[in-house]
Amino acid sequence: MQDPTYWKNNGIRIVKRDQMDTNTPQTEGMSRAAAITHATAGAQKLWAGTVHIRPDVKTGAHHHGELESVIYVIKGRARMRWGEELEYTAEAGPGDFIFVPPFVPHQEINANPDEVLECVLVRSGQDPVVVNLDIPMVDDPETVNWDFEDGFHQERDC
Repeated sequence: MQDPTYWKNNGIRIVKRDQMDTNTPQTEGMSRAAAITHATAGAQKLWAGTVHIRPDVKTGAHHHGELESVIYVIKGRARMRWGEELEYTAEAGPGDFIFVPPFVPHQEINANPDEVLECVLVRSGQDPVVVNLDIPMVDDPETVNWDFEDGFHQERDC
């Protein structure tokens, strides 16, 4: 039989907004705060936090090494640029998810000049990997639109 207090001490953890850790690697133009980490919640395989980008601001180009990232847009309009020269772009709004694969050079842009972009960020590991990049950027990136009818999803067993 397990200690009756086992789940009390090893179960659910709540991290309040005023307990989030802003002492995380940063990228110019954004403010990251860690919520779920090994230190705050005992997480072993995930990292979760928030990111805020001021109105009409773009971040520096960066990637997160081997980590996969998921960004959930809470408020505002996120314009993502990615690629070796940030040559591709797409936008997401409230309720949309953004997936960033490992090593993808990318840049987040607040596409709204009047409100803060607020997002929740989840990564596939605990290491606070942020590799800031100094790369050339194309002037006119190609807009990418996904659509479930385009065959992309049919090529994979999703």
